[in-house]
Amino acid sequence: MADINVTPMVDVMLVLLVIFMVTAPLMQHGVSVDLPKVDAPAVEADKERLILTVTAERKIYLGDVEIPREVLRERLIGNKRLASEKQVFLHADHRLDYGFVVDVMAVMQTAGVENMGMITDPVAPKPER
Repeated sequence: MADINVTPMVDVMLVLLVIFMVTAPLMQHGVSVDLPKVDAPAVEADKERLILTVTAERKIYLGDVEIPREVLRERLIGNKRLASEKQVFLHADHRLDYGFVVDVMAVMQTAGVENMGMITDPVAPKPER
């Protein structure tokens, strides 16, 4: 009686599993920023949020798309998702000066943003003695 040998199939599946496990952490999207550290509770990540990122080099991104400061207001007004949700999360590098961040927040407000959240990194817990 002839049986099917499944060993090669199991070998291929294990190799694919290892490949996916190694590459999954490398598949992060977004713009890298050095966020300020604060002692605050984490925001629930129940859905995909609209994020405006400002880097230390004063580059502004809506999601992964870079937007020049001069056209930021127009791009925000033309964003369909923002028109319906009226909510944006600001992801600003801690090395930026306060004035530039406030300027970006003012542009967001004039573009119709009603709810603005600020994304930060949590503070490392202090060791207990």
